[in-house]
Amino acid sequence: MNKDINNNKNSSKTPFRGPGGINRKEAVQYISLLLGGTLVGANAFLTGCQTEDKQAFSKKDITYLDEIAETILPQTNTPGAKAAQIGLFMTVMVNDCYDEKEQLIFHNGMNTINDLSSKQFGKTFVKISPEQRNTLLVQIDNEQKKYMKNKKEDEPVHYFRMLKELTLLGYFTSEPGCTKAKRYMPVPGKYIGCVPYKKGEKAIV
Repeated sequence: MNKDINNNKNSSKTPFRGPGGINRKEAVQYISLLLGGTLVGANAFLTGCQTEDKQAFSKKDITYLDEIAETILPQTNTPGAKAAQIGLFMTVMVNDCYDEKEQLIFHNGMNTINDLSSKQFGKTFVKISPEQRNTLLVQIDNEQKKYMKNKKEDEPVHYFRMLKELTLLGYFTSEPGCTKAKRYMPVPGKYIGCVPYKKGEKAIV
């Protein structure tokens, strides 16, 4: 559970250190290394600044974002993204740390995923099966990786990159992420058949 959100649902000003000892700067550095590149809104997240322009999120939006996040970081032998309330974390981050243009990209991206789901499976994202969700997000993730690899410096970040960043950042600054799952390989992503493992380490999921 993201204690920043529980203590102050509309602000990220309070300095944060998760139960496992990871602070904001460490979390941003870790996710940047994991995904490659600078996180959207990282400066505002680190300094506690808030943007003035905010777009409203509904309870349905939070549920929808939870399901996207859970597909990226599903529950296995450790808690998944929903256990860390990542949907709520995303809404706070987008409103407090994204500028107006970035917020628009994020909201449009939410609509795009639903449109693609309806086109491919005849239902919106929350109504399709976990297998269908994974299939769809793998396709979108492949698209964003290609886009991010070739994008010019002045071009915006892909919306799914934003979703992955916020999912990982929220998870690794949450109680479940700090205490129960230190080593995560986010899904969707490329299949890696053999990953080095040392005795005593947290399982890679």
